[in-house]
Amino acid sequence: MAAHVAERKAQLEVNILVRDPQVCRSINERHRNCKYFPDHQLPENVIATTDAKAALMGADFCFHAVPVQFSSAFLEEIAAFVDPGLPFISLSKGLELNTLRMMSQIIPKALKNPRQPFIVLSGPSFALELMKKLPTAMVVASKDKKMADAVQQLLASRNMRISTSSDVTGVEIAGALKNVLAIAAGIVDGLNLGNNSMAALVAQGCSEIRWLATKMGAKSTTLTGLSGSGDIMLTCFVNLSRNRTVGVRLGSGEGLDDILSSMNQVAEGVSTAGAVITLAQKYKVKMPVLTAVARIIDKELTPTKAVYELMALPQVEEV
Repeated sequence: MAAHVAERKAQLEVNILVRDPQVCRSINERHRNCKYFPDHQLPENVIATTDAKAALMGADFCFHAVPVQFSSAFLEEIAAFVDPGLPFISLSKGLELNTLRMMSQIIPKALKNPRQPFIVLSGPSFALELMKKLPTAMVVASKDKKMADAVQQLLASRNMRISTSSDVTGVEIAGALKNVLAIAAGIVDGLNLGNNSMAALVAQGCSEIRWLATKMGAKSTTLTGLSGSGDIMLTCFVNLSRNRTVGVRLGSGEGLDDILSSMNQVAEGVSTAGAVITLAQKYKVKMPVLTAVARIIDKELTPTKAVYELMALPQVEEV
């Protein structure tokens, strides 16, 4: 996103806050991130720093891309440097374990500012394809229409279409739960169960996300849009998806600990799966596919046994 914004407006200074001094030097001296996408040249107006105060000083917008489970602790550390009017654009998808909070709840609480402007950016968007400037469409959601429009103006370009929405809950919950569904899709692939079962599983998963999200106040139209069906299709059917890869490897018989220790990026669906069972109980929604993923991750169920359980469910009317 830093590269996209910097390229779109060459006169902007885009500061990127990084933790690793080596990555910082690589971006500033060679205009490449030595850790992620090292083959892609970054615009010269992307400037890296390890100093949160310097990164945030005078900022007009802040893109938040820290994984959900680490966001609270990170934001509490930098809260003193955040202007109370600075709009936060969240790129992080998932639900905080134990609290079940979404980023729209985590950010204002961690910054101790219930009025911190918040926007969520979501939709089918693999980072590699953004770096290659391939055509992409996404959605920005905010309860403040002027803020959503401002972010739309900031991001829209020849290769990026941006729609606006007021349905923050729908966009966030779809973005969180599609990662869990992608793990299920990967398991089907890892077990070599074929295309029929893949289509059936993803359709059932989409229904489960719709049932829960609408109970939580989301609009059903959001769930058939870019941040719902669009992101689900990309994450469930394409091999670049981290969450889907976790599922494929689980289905092939690998252990979760081995899979996670071999990855250098976070698969948010693994943590979010733990929140699904609690949410399903809280909102009294039956979610057999997504709760099965949680039980597989908790080692209560093997992938093969989960399939037998799902196929043995009562035959019902479609809803």
